[in-house]
Amino acid sequence: MPDFTKRQFLTALAAGTSYASLGRAAPAPLFAPRPQDGWKRYAVTTTLNLATPGRLAQAWVPLPSVSDPAWVTPLGNDWHGADFSAREVDAGGARMLHVMWEPGATPAIAVTSRFASRDRAVNWNDPRPVAPLSVAERAQYTGATQYIPVTGPIARLSGQIVQGLTGDRARAAAIYGWVVCNTHRDHAVRGCGTGNVGAMLKYADFGGKCADLNGLFVGLVRAAGIPARDIYGVRVAQSQFGYRSLGANTADVTSAQHCRAEVYLEGYGWTAMDPADVRKVMLDEVKGGLTLTDPRVAAVRKGLFGAWEGNWMPYNHANDVALPGGGGRVVPFLMYPQAQVDGVWLDPLAPKTMRYSLHAEAI
Repeated sequence: MPDFTKRQFLTALAAGTSYASLGRAAPAPLFAPRPQDGWKRYAVTTTLNLATPGRLAQAWVPLPSVSDPAWVTPLGNDWHGADFSAREVDAGGARMLHVMWEPGATPAIAVTSRFASRDRAVNWNDPRPVAPLSVAERAQYTGATQYIPVTGPIARLSGQIVQGLTGDRARAAAIYGWVVCNTHRDHAVRGCGTGNVGAMLKYADFGGKCADLNGLFVGLVRAAGIPARDIYGVRVAQSQFGYRSLGANTADVTSAQHCRAEVYLEGYGWTAMDPADVRKVMLDEVKGGLTLTDPRVAAVRKGLFGAWEGNWMPYNHANDVALPGGGGRVVPFLMYPQAQVDGVWLDPLAPKTMRYSLHAEAI
């Protein structure tokens, strides 16, 4: 009898059938994003209904601004509602729709963003010359942000991790492995975390969510003198490899925000990385969690150093974002809608209270 295919294996799992019950050894887990699998298109609609009529309200809705012909292309935005003014604005690389409602209006709007994406994977066997970063870009992506330091304790820790290693790929790999092995995902942290790497180092607490763990990774890489950056976005579809924790499993993606990371490597350019998702698989993939040695973890640990799936819409890679017209308000990153009603800032990590939702669909 021929071996099961991946599709048959996932069907058997869904039916509660195991390879052991069929008298077979389970196959090695598959996690191998392939750009050649082609492009897909998605639409993500952010709907806000902030408060009762009669109040003064404004909102800032993140829009996708990351564009790379190798893996993602924004396809435009539109919005509808009544009694408001709206304009697309840019703040430090973060694109957003700034909405202001007229006095007495119902502060509601639906904003739809469309984009095309595909899997992304570096070919480690084919290094080639890449365009160098400008002086300004290199300074930006090796420099500190409000929450991500690059000197002091983080520089000492980074130096210990990469000691004796040469080449940016080898040093980035060592830092990636350290983050995978020495951090943990903390369900008690709200949203994607704050990304406050300075506090993580101060208290030697390396737990958090994706903005924390990938923020730490980016900081350690920058401290080693290698350009790196976080990218903030939202998951929009299931993982094609059957990992429940690595995809959006319903059309409601209100709480599916996710931060990924990139490292700029000689011979490869900007390269996909995501150590935080390795920890997510360990904690969330099955009840009771998985260990580092589990084959399912090993597969994503290997794959997410250089690749990721295209089931995710990137918004931006901006830090310390000053909201235009927000009276000086600065957020460490922008991947949640922001809103103010009668001068009071609403909590973007409480979508039911703030009254917003995100819906994703393939188009």
